[in-house]
Amino acid sequence: MTQPDPDKEATFKEITFSGDLHAARGAADAIVQEAEAAEYTVDAVFAIKLALEEAITNAVRHGNGADPTKEIMLRYAVSPEKCAIVVRDEGQGFNPDRVPDCTHTERLPLPYGRGIMLMRAYMDRVAYRRHGSEIYLMKRNE
Repeated sequence: MTQPDPDKEATFKEITFSGDLHAARGAADAIVQEAEAAEYTVDAVFAIKLALEEAITNAVRHGNGADPTKEIMLRYAVSPEKCAIVVRDEGQGFNPDRVPDCTHTERLPLPYGRGIMLMRAYMDRVAYRRHGSEIYLMKRNE
């Protein structure tokens, strides 16, 4: 079997799980453990964990509409240099440019709506694909 390579998506490991947040935790933990084993910095591991939790939560709640019959596909590769992750839901997708700015005064008190901003702040690359039903996240190890 070919070693997973963050620069070659065809080599990524793949995990598919039911569309509930409990099932997602194990998948996210596997990626975090691989980053720790590859000696990522504490800050990089935190960034990966946070961004992954946000991406999975968005896929479950918004993409799949919290429908437990729909699945989430998680593909990833971790090398000593970088970690690449793809999260795909079965939803219709969305336009991230149409999501309201969470730093706007009227949105500050809301207890939600910061996931996209957090992923962009903590990851080195964030790209929406497949009309927003898939997100690519990449973090370099410092």
